[in-house]
Amino acid sequence: MAVIKTNSEHTKLLARLMRAEAEGEGQLGMLMVGNVGVNRVLANCLDFKGIRNLQQMVFQRPGGFEATIKGYFYQRAREKDIRLAKRTIGGERQHPATNSLWFFRPTGACPAEWYNQPNSGRYKNHCFFSPTSANCPRVF
Repeated sequence: MAVIKTNSEHTKLLARLMRAEAEGEGQLGMLMVGNVGVNRVLANCLDFKGIRNLQQMVFQRPGGFEATIKGYFYQRAREKDIRLAKRTIGGERQHPATNSLWFFRPTGACPAEWYNQPNSGRYKNHCFFSPTSANCPRVF
């Protein structure tokens, strides 16, 4: 059962985002990006108040994803990408992105905090950051 409402076009947007942001990190890295996206729709807190669907989340300004800002959000969603997106929409979560609302690729070690949010871990090149349950209870 889906944890957020979606349609096929929005699911394809999430799949494209997952591919653009983390294709080089493999399926697990792509699932983690999907976790962050779904969490942003669920959250309704901090920078994500009023984000109600995947399309709004993918194209959020300010605070959006680098792929949509810097021009590498151009590849179509493949069937395997759509299957991964559906898994995250269905509620599958991967640590360290389980409750994360942010991720980025640093040039070195992950900082302990990013925008006042604690680091929840690293997967390959990306560091993930999760709010506290007091700040964003809907992602927990």
